[in-house]
Amino acid sequence: MQRLSARFLSVLATIGALVLTGCGTEADAPGGEEAPLSAVGTIRAKKVMQLTRVHVETGMTLLEGPVFGESGDLFVVDVTAPEGKPKVIRVDLAKKTSRAFHTDGEGAYTSAQFSPYDGRLYLSDFAHGEVVSLAPEGGDARTFFSGEVDGARMNPDDIAFDQQGNLYVSDSRGLSEGAAHGRVVRIDREGAEATVLAEDLAAPNGISFDADHRGLWFSELTENRISYLRLDAKGGVTSRHTAIRVNGGIAQTDSIAVDADGNLYQGLHGRAAMAVYDRHGERLATVELPPRAEGLESATNVAITPGGTKAYMTVSGPAGGYLYTFEALAKGIRQSNGG
Repeated sequence: MQRLSARFLSVLATIGALVLTGCGTEADAPGGEEAPLSAVGTIRAKKVMQLTRVHVETGMTLLEGPVFGESGDLFVVDVTAPEGKPKVIRVDLAKKTSRAFHTDGEGAYTSAQFSPYDGRLYLSDFAHGEVVSLAPEGGDARTFFSGEVDGARMNPDDIAFDQQGNLYVSDSRGLSEGAAHGRVVRIDREGAEATVLAEDLAAPNGISFDADHRGLWFSELTENRISYLRLDAKGGVTSRHTAIRVNGGIAQTDSIAVDADGNLYQGLHGRAAMAVYDRHGERLATVELPPRAEGLESATNVAITPGGTKAYMTVSGPAGGYLYTFEALAKGIRQSNGG
């Protein structure tokens, strides 16, 4: 077996904590708790293809951050891919083929999204506290943001862009210790200024603008809740409240996508399913795998075809990393394409 460097072992420990704990709810409406996941309508997803197998070096695989490029290809990150293996995978859905798009030494990428400002593909590196970017066709890797924010290095998990190209990050700081040190951070589109918009959060994970770009939805993995952050025209916070409490059982809230009707698709870490809500917090459906699917434990994220309703969900577990597809409740927009 290949000898691993001390730095890589440190990164692997960080990834292990992320995977084991996850990479509102009883709805806050008066009159009772949210129905269990199995008590609402079911959308049955179908398998598209397998993308990865469990890596010998890391003992796991975890697909995240699906995002469509201009060519129509789908890009997916593998959080736990070791050095030399594809860390970003490019998928031709028509041909059901995939190929390596990017790899490097020790990055642990947990999300991907194309910027509306410069068209580059942005990746959050959870382990090293950085956001990097690639040219649209690969290569030309650049560090967009690195370093401390208000005296503390980030653990950037998911990302979302506003219409001007400013970046919003769910900083899952404190995840490994089980402490509520997480934040939502805004980074201007030049990567020069970082501002904390919310803090003292319990491992924030999913983040997405609503359909009108008036505010941000973000989930807290270790509290199984989704909050709403209303923003002003300059990206400042005007209000914040808990919006949905997710009855996930052993599962935890992962990434969030939003369709053209404002519906939320909440990924689940610890269960290969997604919970779907409308913008008022009403549970609309649960996306489930076929009963025969085995060895799959998490449905982390989804991308909906821009302008269409075909959705592609990243699903992972001991059986490997897969793409599954289902019909979304409304058309795909930027908020349902990456992050």
